[in-house]
Amino acid sequence: METIKYDNRITKLFLIATMLWGAVGMLVGVIIAGQLADWRLNLGIPWTSFGRLRPLHTNAVIFAFAGNAVFAGVYYSTQRLLKTRMYSDVLSRIHFWGWQAIIVAAAITLPLGITSGKEYAELEWPIDIAIALVWVVFAVNFFGALFQRRERHLYVAIWFYIATILTIAVLHIVNSLAVPAGLFKSYPIYAGAQDALVQWWYGHNAVGFLLTTPFLGMMYYFLPKASGRPVYSYRLSIIHFWSLVFIYIWAGPHHLHYTSLPDWAQMLGMLFSVMLLAPSWGGMINGLLTLRGAWDRVRTEPILKFFAAAVTFYGMATFEGPLMSIRAVNALSHYTDWTIGHVHSGALGWVALLVYGMVYYLAPRLWKAPLYSVKMANAHFWLSLVGILFYVISMWISGITQGLMWKEFNAEGVLVYPNFVDTVTRIVPMYWVRLVGGLLFLSGILLMIYNVYKTAQAGSPVTDEEVTVKSDMHETPKSFGHALLERKPLLMAGLTVALLLVGTFVELIPTFLVKNNIPTLPSVKPYTPLELYGRDIYLREGCYNCHSQMVRPFRDEESRYGARSQAGEFVYDHPFQWGSRRIGPDLHRIGGKYNSFWHYNHFMDPRMIKGSLMPAYTWFAQDPIPYAKISTRVGVMKTLGVPYTPEEVKNSETHARTQAMALAQELEAAGVNASIRDKDMLAIIAYMNRLGTDLGWRK
Repeated sequence: METIKYDNRITKLFLIATMLWGAVGMLVGVIIAGQLADWRLNLGIPWTSFGRLRPLHTNAVIFAFAGNAVFAGVYYSTQRLLKTRMYSDVLSRIHFWGWQAIIVAAAITLPLGITSGKEYAELEWPIDIAIALVWVVFAVNFFGALFQRRERHLYVAIWFYIATILTIAVLHIVNSLAVPAGLFKSYPIYAGAQDALVQWWYGHNAVGFLLTTPFLGMMYYFLPKASGRPVYSYRLSIIHFWSLVFIYIWAGPHHLHYTSLPDWAQMLGMLFSVMLLAPSWGGMINGLLTLRGAWDRVRTEPILKFFAAAVTFYGMATFEGPLMSIRAVNALSHYTDWTIGHVHSGALGWVALLVYGMVYYLAPRLWKAPLYSVKMANAHFWLSLVGILFYVISMWISGITQGLMWKEFNAEGVLVYPNFVDTVTRIVPMYWVRLVGGLLFLSGILLMIYNVYKTAQAGSPVTDEEVTVKSDMHETPKSFGHALLERKPLLMAGLTVALLLVGTFVELIPTFLVKNNIPTLPSVKPYTPLELYGRDIYLREGCYNCHSQMVRPFRDEESRYGARSQAGEFVYDHPFQWGSRRIGPDLHRIGGKYNSFWHYNHFMDPRMIKGSLMPAYTWFAQDPIPYAKISTRVGVMKTLGVPYTPEEVKNSETHARTQAMALAQELEAAGVNASIRDKDMLAIIAYMNRLGTDLGWRK
């Protein structure tokens, strides 16, 4: 027996950050929900526009709110499961303050339009490096604690934490590889279909290994603790862990059904996504049955209410995900608000509700005081639950309405809704319902913050919690099979990485090494220097948050947009811009559909299309083109394999000025003021005019 002290300070710091950043992230979510209901809420300011705020919302909720919650839960439970203080208090503090600095950097850069243009990985290269370094600090602290533990057996929660730490490191590093083109500008090393596959290998598995596996680990710790009941099935937890780790990594391509990704990759993603239902529901069953004998308490105790609802939403979301990965269903759901509803049923229903239960469990223990108000916590539960239902159900209705309207033909074989805006105006009422749901959910977290604040005010926090523990590390009992593996953290970590790499190699290596998978089309040429900068504006403004650039091989899409997209058209796109939803129409074939004057008027006042939700981009006509930076960007693209000649790189500024002057003269002839010369408007119009024209299909 020996006396040790658990570090509660680091848990409290991460718990406070969780609540504060959660309120910020959900407030931004409410703002952008309002902007879709009424475009005027964009305020006509660049840094408050939907395209720039939406990445801020997703990053704040995923990495600030959920990320800090993971760290709070891991630091609290790991010390108690291993019967040891964390490896280093210094590393714990570096981890905390480093992570908060990264979040602040994201909160500054994203509204300023400093972005890589890759969904859920928008942060630019200096911040990406900082993320990797801070994650290494976290990993060293965690594995250091593993090796100084006093409990030989590794409980199931620790397994999930190991998988999280290792997998997120691999995902982040591989997806973030890029060549800098300035302090706050870079281009990913991947292009087109290859970039799409890497991005959604990362995007889907970031959900799997940041929003699923660590929260399952916390479920396996906090749910038995709060209910006073042991985990229902040890064997089921083993099956749950290993099958989830192996299967999840394969499922990313289901985000790219019917796109220009090779069919074999799409089918592989669908197959493993459907298989994912089994381990996911195994985990849900294990969680819910852990509450057997405690259901009477669920009716009265808010902590158990949150946990029971969270596990239920986990089951719902992990049924809906495999369903939507089936190609026939995905043909209807993809690019619609149905996907948004699905994502939020997981993010709000599973992640947030589990976090709230954890907060209410930890607050009285960290501040040594009873919860200030149980009634307030119960009110928070009902506000959250009703808010989620308003949000998700409205998006189900909106998404299915969109999908059906896009595909509807009349008896003569003509599209019933040829104009995309007709489908937009139909779903605006659902956007108002979603806004109400978001406001209810936001009010719930504000209520929680007040409740925890009053609890802390009444308590006397214990920074170092002194406990007496007995070590069993000197004992060498006979163990076989998985019980033996649970005593060998390095072996468990090695097997976990091996399983992760199998799916990664099978999906990524053929796409990169087999040339026939991504054929080269002779008519596809690199962007001109001005078009390249115009594309950078497109990324800066977050246009991919509303528009896709992928005409799928469907009758309705080819009728509405034009010739289907081919993989060879995107070989010079760093990063790809296929998008994940359509609040506005697809833009891959927009080139040649309208003249430059139409684009100018549309950016200045999108209400020229009645019912449009798009905000105006008047600053395009005010901000000057940074010609001096263009040659560097063209040079980086040449480094990445885009076939620019040395002369084109050297004279790229001159080429950009020449093309801009020709466009300015065209606009001036149509009546635009001469002040448009050398403004960003010319570059973005040049890019719009170029999109999808390489195949010459309009001729």
